[in-house]
This record gives sequence, C-alpha cells and structure tokens, in this order.
Amino acid sequence: MHKLPGNAAALRLVVLGIISLVLLFGAPAAAAPARATNILPVKMLAAENFGNDAPWFEKNVPFFEISDPEIQQIYYYRWKLYKSHLRDLGDRGYIVTEFLDDVSWDKHPYDSLNDATAFHIYEGRWLKDNRYIDDYINYMYTGGGNDRHFSEGIADAVYARYLVNGNSTFATKHLDVMQHIFNLWDDHFDFSKGLYFIEPLLDATEYTISSIDASGGKDGFTGGHSFRPTINSYMFANALAISKLSALAGDDITAVRFADRAARIKATVEASLWNSSLEHFTDRYQVNNQYVHYWDFIRGRELAGYVPWVFNLPGNDPKFSASWKHLISSAKFLGPYGLRTNEPSYEYYMRQYRYDKPTGKPECEWNGPSWPFQTTQVLVGMANLLNTYSQDVVHVGDYVKVLRLYTHQHLLNGEPNLQEDYNPDDGKVIVGLPRSSHYNHSDYNDLIITGLIGLRPSADDILEVNPLISSDPRDGSFIRYFCLENVSYHGHLVTVVYDVDGKRYRQGAGLSIYLDGKRVSGPAPLGKKTVPMKAAAAPKSSSPPNLAVNIYRKDFPVPTASTNNDPAILYQAVDGRIWFYPEMRNGWTTEGSANLSDWYSVDFGQARWLSSVALYFYGDGAQFKPPAVYNLQSWSGTEWVDAPHQEKTPAMPVENGENTVTFNRMQASKVRVVFTNPGNGAAISLVEIKAF
Repeated sequence: MHKLPGNAAALRLVVLGIISLVLLFGAPAAAAPARATNILPVKMLAAENFGNDAPWFEKNVPFFEISDPEIQQIYYYRWKLYKSHLRDLGDRGYIVTEFLDDVSWDKHPYDSLNDATAFHIYEGRWLKDNRYIDDYINYMYTGGGNDRHFSEGIADAVYARYLVNGNSTFATKHLDVMQHIFNLWDDHFDFSKGLYFIEPLLDATEYTISSIDASGGKDGFTGGHSFRPTINSYMFANALAISKLSALAGDDITAVRFADRAARIKATVEASLWNSSLEHFTDRYQVNNQYVHYWDFIRGRELAGYVPWVFNLPGNDPKFSASWKHLISSAKFLGPYGLRTNEPSYEYYMRQYRYDKPTGKPECEWNGPSWPFQTTQVLVGMANLLNTYSQDVVHVGDYVKVLRLYTHQHLLNGEPNLQEDYNPDDGKVIVGLPRSSHYNHSDYNDLIITGLIGLRPSADDILEVNPLISSDPRDGSFIRYFCLENVSYHGHLVTVVYDVDGKRYRQGAGLSIYLDGKRVSGPAPLGKKTVPMKAAAAPKSSSPPNLAVNIYRKDFPVPTASTNNDPAILYQAVDGRIWFYPEMRNGWTTEGSANLSDWYSVDFGQARWLSSVALYFYGDGAQFKPPAVYNLQSWSGTEWVDAPHQEKTPAMPVENGENTVTFNRMQASKVRVVFTNPGNGAAISLVEIKAF
C-alpha cells in the first residue's frame, strides 16, 4: 500500500470519520427526505372523495379535515375539478382549462383561456408534482397561451407560485417575455392619465355598469371602455412581480424600473380611481359618447372595486378600508346566497339582456349575478385586509360567512357541480348551459390554505400561520377543529392542526404547527404564529411525454377501433382530457356493439419506444362498465402480437380511475387494446389512452 502524503492522509481520516458518523447517526439532516405527519386517515379520505382515482390525489394534494362538513366536501371536490381540467398536450406538457369542453372563444386547439390563468396557478401551486404548473407557465410564455385575450395577472401568479415552492430558477426563466407582454399593454394605456383602460368584455366581465350605461341601457355586451380598478391592479401586480423576479435574477436595473412603474400605478389608482362620494374604487370612462363622458366616474359601486386589495395595492388608510362596509351590507353587495357584482340600487340590476340562441337560456352578465370569479378575488382581498391592514370594518366572522356562502354555491341539487354564475337573491343557477358544469374560472383551495387556515406564503425564511377563525362558540366563524396535513412548502412538509379542546386529534388543545413531522409551534391559542425555517430544494419531478395524444385531429397518432369509428368519437380518447362526470361525457365507447370483444388502436406513424400504457374508463355501474379483462398488443409489421410480460395495476380493470399496463420496453409503430366487453347490456367508455 502506498503511503499517502500528509494532507491526503489527513483528508482520508476526515472522510473515514464522516463515514463513521453517517453510519452511526445517519446522513446529515439536509439530505434526509421530508418527513410527514400521520394525523389524518388519508386512505379513508381519499377513497371517500376520489374513489378509484385516489392514488393521484394521495401523491399530489394536501389532505384536509374540518368541523364544517360542507367546506371539507367542497375542498376535495375542487381538487377533483382541478385534476379534471389538467389537459395533456403530449410533448408540450400540461395546461389547465377553464371549460371542460370547447367553447368558441377559447384558444384553439388547446382550448385555453388566459382570464382565469392566475387562479389556476394560485390553486395549482399547492400540488406536490411541480410539472403541471411548470408546463402551464411554459405554455403561457413560450406557447402563446398568454395571448392577451383578456386582462390578466399571470406574472404575479408566477411569483406567488415561487413563494410556495421556492424555485427561483424556474420563476425567473420567462422574465424577458413577461416584460414584453407587460409593455404590449401600452396599447391600453392613457399616458395623459397614467392609467390602463379596457372594454369590460375583455376584462372578462361583460354587462357591467360602464358598458350598459355606455349603450344608454340598451345593451352592454361590448363597449364601455373604462379606466378600471381591475386591469390597473393586475398591471400593478405584474410590475411588482417582474421587479421582484428581476431582483432574484440579479438584474437590479430592471428591478428598480418595474418597482417604480408599480409605485406610479399604485399612486394613480389611489388618486384617480378612488371615488370619495361612493367610498369605493370605481371605473372612470375612457369612452365618450351621447350617454357617458370621458373621465366621469360610473354611477355605482361594483364588486370589482375590491380587486386592488387582492394585491395589497391600497395604502393602509382608514379612508380606503371604509369601502369594506359596503361588502358586508345586505342592502349592497352581500346577498343572502352570495356576493352581488353590483348593488340592487343600480337601475339595470339583474336585467337579463342576452340569451343563448340554441337553448333560450340566459347568458353571462355581471350586472348583479354572483360570480365565483369575483367572489374569489374578494376573499383573497379580505384575507389580505385581515392579515396586513389596520382596520375595524371587517372581522374573521365576515370572512367565514362569505366563504360559507361561496362554498354552498358549489352544490347543485345537493351534488358538487360548480356553475358559471348564480342569482345572489335566490341562489339559483343563472346560465346553466351544457358548458357550465364543473366550471374552472375561480379558485377555492388556495382560499382555504392561505385564508381560512392561514398559511401565508413568503419569500423569507419563515413559516407564518394565521387562521381566520374564532375560538368563541358564539361567533359565526367558530370552527371546532381542522387539520391541513403535509402541505408542500419551501421544500418542506407543513401540517397545521387546530383542536379547540384537544379531543379530536389528541395533539393538545389549540393551534399546533408541524414542520417535516416535528411540532415546531404549539399547542397554543389562535393567533398569528411565525416559525423560522430554511428553504430546502423544491422537489423535482418529470415524466416522459404521452405519445398517444392528438389534440389536432390530423396527422399522427391516428386512432381506429372495431366499432364507432366516427372521428368525433375516436379522437375523444386521445384528446388529453380525463374526467368522469356523468353530465359531461367524453371518450370513445362500444355502445351499439354486439361483439364479445372490441378493440381500440393508436397508430404512431413511426416506431416508438414504449414501456407502459394507461387506460381510463368511465363507469356508472349500469350503462357503462370497465371491460371484464383487457390485453395490450403491438403491430409486428404483419400481425398483432401480445406485448411481452404485461403487468397490470390494478390487476382487474377499474372504472373512474387509472389502469396501467407495463411491459418490457419495445418498439412499436401501432398498439391496440383488446377488451372483453362487460356483458349484460353494458358498454365500455374509454375516456383516454396514454402511451409512454
């Protein structure tokens, strides 16, 4: 054995010492995987709320229990709804849709819309698998998704996502495009006033006071261009986000420039859009015609006036906070079944102007109806008000009251099915068109996590929790217990538990916070808690692209089947969409087939390396059932042969969940799945096939 030089020998001793310590005590804490708490019966909750689709949710979402059963029910429904709106574009990754099915005004062929994108990112930032929101943000900034179809706060949402996962490298990767899109909005900027203006329709809120009054009360679908609190708040938030992201990227010049831009927007909104006579932020007209005049205020309050608080734009001034007294007034915004988008005193409150021609049903309007879109904004703004402002206008009881009204709106005939809008005075659905079911134009679970439970995302090395509930049983916001378990935050797992008397969870009476399975605060009385924490590396996740998807319905891959070969039906099983709602069917079926077995194939157009296929069947236990068995085959060039060494999970096919078959890696230009039909008059409904 050669003798080591003195320094090398010393190094060898150090290394051996470290190895000995690792063997004795384990690896250093920084390298250890995040540990979870095990307070909730996750398997039971997953089975109750997600059925056969439970495995995906167990891997991706924080589980939750609360003494309010309706809030708990809708929390899980909203995660189910969110997953249903994840659309797989194959090699372009995932996006999040607003409508489950196509609408004429979305971006074809992806069927995306940018007006609710910020909500989608805020909600999806709590998913443990980062790829879904990574892909979606990439699509918005490199795939043309942010086409400025509507006003938007997407840059702000990207920064808000960074506050949760801490991945600054990803958050800053699109800064150049963010700045480019921000500057494009100069076409909606009045340099003499220092404010942005927009037509309410392109602010995603047609039939507002400005557009109706600009038509003389005759219409309001288009027109009514105004300087609005909404678009100016979004641009303020985007400018601030670009500033902060630029600082993260080390670009101090851009950081200062956009911070200054944000400050100027803030000052101008406070000075010019605050309507002192109405004590509210309101539109001022940019249009000038026989009915309305440039720079005049509109003649009433709208719920949109609370959007500045979504981004903490207004100063901490009692003058501004006074606006919130209108929100909690039953004569103004607070309807018995939800928030009104403007007040009943408005001349054209709830007048229905527009109807869907094929059905005769009412169409979308914002002259009073209760919209989850703006209810979400109000609840975010109210949580900010309660957390960061000094005021005595609204209290935690008001937050919970509005949240419960919003929660109840999710129920249609007793079953969860969120619609586009509601009558705030009787609770009935207004639009209710086929496209309206399970509408993803808002968020909810982010409100639960950051508002009700009070996990307040921050860029600092702290964990801040401030639940918006009362411990007084006489208070309307009283909650007896809750547990939000294993939230992925700054590379750690966070659990927040509240138990008024300690009997539910046996963790002590009061509020407790756990970090990576260890209690770091409590049990203690309710109130703001801050805990030091160092950010860890955000978990990285990736998966191969789905080779079977074809949203274009041309070229390859090409689907064919033994029955029902109408392309309109065939392509539904390779369109990247998976949901299992009976009221909105999607997929290829064997309806009408008298065969004992049927098949569905995908032609890739060229040889592809494959090792797994995933199948998703819709089932209702009667008309549609999963196949009795299925078998995967590949095309040899002359005949169909069974894929080698198939392993199926689960062993027997299930409905309304994922069925995966893995096999020895192989090259195939075509694959097909042969199904043994379920019999007894039932058909197979193949919602989607994926190939990897």
